[in-house]
Amino acid sequence: MSTRITANFTNSSLTFSERNKFTVVGCGDFAWLTSSTPSRNISTGCMAFCSNLEDVVRDQCSGNGCCQSPIPNDINYFYTYTKALGNSNEIRESSTFNPCVYAFVGDAREFKFNGSSDLNDTSFAERIEDSVSLVLDWAIGNLSCPDAKKTRAYACQENSLCVNSTGISGGYRCICNQGYEGNPYLKPGCQDINECKDNNIYTCYGDCVNTLGSYNCTCPRGFVGDARNASGCQHIVGPRISPALYVIIAFEPQYSLESSFVFGMKKRNLMMLREKYFEQNGGVLLKQKNNVQGAHEAMTLFSPEDLLKATNGYSQEHIIGRGAYGVVYKGVLSDMRVVAVKKSKVVDATQAEQFINEVLILTQVIHRNVVKLLGCCLEEEVPILVYEFISNNTLFHHIHYRQGGMSWLSWEHRLRIAVEAASALAYLHSETIMPIVHRDVKSSNILLDSKYTVKISDFGASRLVPLDHEQVTTLIQGTLGYLDPEYYHTSELTEKSDVYSFGVVLAELITGKRPIGVDRANKEKNLATYFVNSVNENRLYTILEPRILREGSLDQLQAVGDLVKRCLNLQGGDRPTMKEVAVELDGLRKATTHPWVQQKFSGKTTSQVLEVEQHDLYEDVPLVSFGTNECESYSATYMTFEEGSPR
Repeated sequence: MSTRITANFTNSSLTFSERNKFTVVGCGDFAWLTSSTPSRNISTGCMAFCSNLEDVVRDQCSGNGCCQSPIPNDINYFYTYTKALGNSNEIRESSTFNPCVYAFVGDAREFKFNGSSDLNDTSFAERIEDSVSLVLDWAIGNLSCPDAKKTRAYACQENSLCVNSTGISGGYRCICNQGYEGNPYLKPGCQDINECKDNNIYTCYGDCVNTLGSYNCTCPRGFVGDARNASGCQHIVGPRISPALYVIIAFEPQYSLESSFVFGMKKRNLMMLREKYFEQNGGVLLKQKNNVQGAHEAMTLFSPEDLLKATNGYSQEHIIGRGAYGVVYKGVLSDMRVVAVKKSKVVDATQAEQFINEVLILTQVIHRNVVKLLGCCLEEEVPILVYEFISNNTLFHHIHYRQGGMSWLSWEHRLRIAVEAASALAYLHSETIMPIVHRDVKSSNILLDSKYTVKISDFGASRLVPLDHEQVTTLIQGTLGYLDPEYYHTSELTEKSDVYSFGVVLAELITGKRPIGVDRANKEKNLATYFVNSVNENRLYTILEPRILREGSLDQLQAVGDLVKRCLNLQGGDRPTMKEVAVELDGLRKATTHPWVQQKFSGKTTSQVLEVEQHDLYEDVPLVSFGTNECESYSATYMTFEEGSPR
């Protein structure tokens, strides 16, 4: 059994929000939580059972492998306890797939139980730290809502509700009304949520129309039922002809025949146009290669109707990205798979054969850190590509937009991201059927999934390199700040062009600076040049982000700095390969101690050696407590306030 004060705010006016729940993940384990208020003692908890992995169901935290219990919202501290439920054979056997028991308090809306994979995931605690917040309530003053509304200082704005605080000192707070979000304390107050934009929270399997504070969800034309359930809409069986239509058929037969003829002609013309596009875009060649290579299972041909329905007619609300090559839409296929649909702006009809060859190879690229190409649609004027959907934004976003980004972007996490991205590029360069040069490596093309795993994306600019060629002459394509100078001057593309671009991403990752800084001094505008000069002048540590100075050792930081410098060499032949980069980074990552253990050299920490004043921008609130079993004990996460509160 273990006992621990998991969180304590007794010296403040903060209390725990009702959005939090006490969650236990394990097999044959019991955990409980205790606290108190001036008027009562509090105890709650739950038990998690499972004798085999087949018992555990994903997204269900109801006792099999996972259980949850609500906690009162008027407490400001709690203790947690964990204990194994005896020594039965079943429990002993379960320890092979459930080495640890986890108990934590956090926002129930942010935790999704992944079933059996969570039970043997040694990084589970880290994932909970990264993704589940501990939500705190706070209060304004000491007046109740009725009394506060009589004063000129009443704070709640439009579309918000006043709620009396349950804390000891009284007061009130403001929350947004149902169907609204924003800051209820500042004008113009809470704003309407467009529920139709987020199918992950507000489900609608039909036609969605947003309304103030809510939304309407109806079945598509020709269907009836409840469109908010996946199988709720049923196709109308048999023709249903209105009386008005009977009149037209009875008294205007000529009109009906003409209408049918026009409709038939339009349908025929559309089919002929699609056949033309299909052939023009290499569809016939694709079918032939599928038959020869047996690639039909890996390469899906989507119809225009499939993608129109998936993207709600390519509506503006479904746009998730724009670039030089086209627009990317979020879509939901008929089998409920969420995908990214990429519509290109231009196409070269003379390159159809090359396009098909490249698409076939890309569909066979299978790597955990590379976005999967699922298929394409060739019946449009410009081919449309369909990729797996990656949900958690780009690395660029998380580096440069901290308010919506990763407060967990520690030195250890940065190394992991760098290793995963480098390994993916190394795979493309050396382990595919034909070497693939990405040609547009940048932090905005490095996506992160729901578990913050790296996914290299956007092969719109990718180029296959024949096995008997070390370089390919192409039109210059890339992004300013990441573009290889040698490639820019010679138009000769090699894998080393990707190495240079990756070097810029590494520099961006450890400095927190943009590749091109319009607000920086002239000598600092280009990050690549500025970084190399800083290393050469032995002042690397003056440009690194403060947090990694605190967490990384001098040796590690210097090693990464030297590696970036080699990647940014102006001569491609003097740069390392992506495989060498990946191996070197992986070695550094394996040598990294946990971030909460201070690195010491000659009795001094990195920050002491550098004499750099640092401020901890990441306020830690203990969250995860480990119980029985042979698990290393630690707990840390980052807290957020109840939505609508000033930040």
